[in-house]
Amino acid sequence: MWLPVVVFLISAICRSAFGSTLRPQIPSVASFVPSNGSFQLSSTVQIVVDSKHATRGSPSLLGFASTFRRDLRDIVPLVGLAPVLLSPVVPDSSLQIPTIYLTLNTTLRHTLYNGKPTDEGYDIHITKDTYTIVGSAPLGVWWGTRTLLQQAAVQLAQGEGSVSFPAGALSDSPGWEVRGFMLDAGRHWFEASFLSDLCIYASFFKLNELHLHASDNLWNPAFLYGEGNEGWKHLYAAFRFQPPLGSLLEGLVPRKNESWTRGDFLTMQNTCAQHGVTIIPEVDTPGHSLVINQWKPQLMEAGAPDHLNLSHPETIPTIKSIWETFLPWFSAPEVSIGADEYDAALADDYISFVNDMSSYISSKSGKAIRIWGTNEPSTTLSVSTDITIQHWNFPGDTVPAQLLVQGYRVINSEQAFLYLDGKTSDEGQFPQTLDEDLLWAGAPGAAGWAPNVFSRTDAANNTRADAPGLRGALFALWNDWGNNATTALEAYYQLARSVALFAEKTWAGSDAALRGASGLPPLTRAQFDVIYPALNAAAPGQNLNRVVKPAYGNVVYEFPGPLTSLRTQVPSVGPPYTLSFSVKPDTRSPDTGLLFSGIDSKLHVANLTFEATGQLYALGYVLPTARFTSVSIHATREYTYAVIDGDEANPRSWSTLMDIWGEYIELGNMSFAAPSQHVGGDGFGGTIKDVKLTLGA
Repeated sequence: MWLPVVVFLISAICRSAFGSTLRPQIPSVASFVPSNGSFQLSSTVQIVVDSKHATRGSPSLLGFASTFRRDLRDIVPLVGLAPVLLSPVVPDSSLQIPTIYLTLNTTLRHTLYNGKPTDEGYDIHITKDTYTIVGSAPLGVWWGTRTLLQQAAVQLAQGEGSVSFPAGALSDSPGWEVRGFMLDAGRHWFEASFLSDLCIYASFFKLNELHLHASDNLWNPAFLYGEGNEGWKHLYAAFRFQPPLGSLLEGLVPRKNESWTRGDFLTMQNTCAQHGVTIIPEVDTPGHSLVINQWKPQLMEAGAPDHLNLSHPETIPTIKSIWETFLPWFSAPEVSIGADEYDAALADDYISFVNDMSSYISSKSGKAIRIWGTNEPSTTLSVSTDITIQHWNFPGDTVPAQLLVQGYRVINSEQAFLYLDGKTSDEGQFPQTLDEDLLWAGAPGAAGWAPNVFSRTDAANNTRADAPGLRGALFALWNDWGNNATTALEAYYQLARSVALFAEKTWAGSDAALRGASGLPPLTRAQFDVIYPALNAAAPGQNLNRVVKPAYGNVVYEFPGPLTSLRTQVPSVGPPYTLSFSVKPDTRSPDTGLLFSGIDSKLHVANLTFEATGQLYALGYVLPTARFTSVSIHATREYTYAVIDGDEANPRSWSTLMDIWGEYIELGNMSFAAPSQHVGGDGFGGTIKDVKLTLGA
């Protein structure tokens, strides 16, 4: 019943903000000058790439065009698309086939808010017959295709039967060069395919970086510290890049099943690049280095097993050997060496290490490095200004305004605005999604947040939006409580809306004056609230929402049975859903096998245990073998519970226990996608009947 309301709201927002011209989108575009007429997507549309520039860039203009064609078909499925053509000029309009023409103009100049040139800007020229996207480089053209797709998606969500674009001239470019998010993959394992889908989703909103925090450990003082303490040897720690067989680094990766092979990583990196997203890999040293010390205990700092002893003669050669092995994997022009939260009493050792690694990585690969902003009080040494500082803790570790004056380049990841934690945080320190009140009106003077805002209350410690060294911002999703706290899809649920909001704030900012008198204003909160659901649902190239088309009504499928095993055509269904069935286990092996399984989850017969992301979550209910038991599983993005034998007064929830810094245990609900691809399997010998999967919990 909500769809007509959304359609009405989108229609009202479009009329009030833009009249009959452009629809609001995320991020908002910088300027548009309408003219007469419109370009309509008819039953046949032709995408043409300028043959003079088709192979330029990596990805190339032609490569981006091929991906764009697939995305356009996803969003506007009724439009017929011929194969991409090459032509040095816009095809003759007498053919009367609407043409989307992608081309480059190397003299085109777009700038960031600080005046520096950017290849991410684009112009669009729309006539009755052609929709021409022009960039100085292929990436700018790619972002222009996202604008076209979002305009189409909003129109279809508005209930329009066809898609058309007002004639006119559009010009757009980002305010800042760095726009993305960091994902803690050191404490939580994520499959490469899932990370690829995150890149594709983020790209729809013009984010351009995924910072992968790829090594780390859980933090529990009782395991890590204290004389004679050996608990650190068993505390969870991980390094996600899998060295080749026979490598001297094999001992660095004890969890081979939780690491990316070179092939896995290159495929993921290429998929992200094909969607305009750069992966920034991070190997965190000399702090957060328990995984290295578990491999080579002689390298640890005395009394701090998660710190490296930088004065040990083997330490720096070991770190360099790690980078030497994996640098050839990385296509990004920068990498992160982490370098946060090290012993302040060893400031000179720390600074020497950071500068040495900067020189080493540059000499080996030509890449620059980033570090997390860290207070290391030295009176004799300073971190090289060639190194970008990713600020996160004002004013405890760094003061960005001072860093910029000192000549550093800065990325804003200030925790007061931009930190999230998986499932929960210690005493509510961080939200589950970006705090929208803060981002819309949490800067001094109730202004909106932008990458130049580091303090909620002290405007003097915020910088100008056009500060030359201010590169942009990355928000962060940490996974401090480990693998069992969340499923991969729960991480997506935390990221999805935040990605879109952050995209608006890092592309457009919050100050309309930055776009000039003739520019379009940034989105309002009301506009964002209305159009986000439509754009989230339309985002092409992935299905992180795990949306499926029901067979009829809200029923995905139903099988009266009885069944022992069955394969369906539905790999997974995202919440909300209800999965109901009756089951009678095999008396000889009542705990053997699966009741249901899919690409995201499994349901074991034993204790009605869900499995997701390699973790087990038992309901603790033992199914009787002498009779059928009816089970109805209800799931939302916040919880999953079962009603057994119709006892709705006593639902049973799946949950997890999270160790919060070794200080207390917190209970958290679990949300699982429906394990819908297989009924039975893996040795299940009982009987299942009355299976029904419906949308809605």
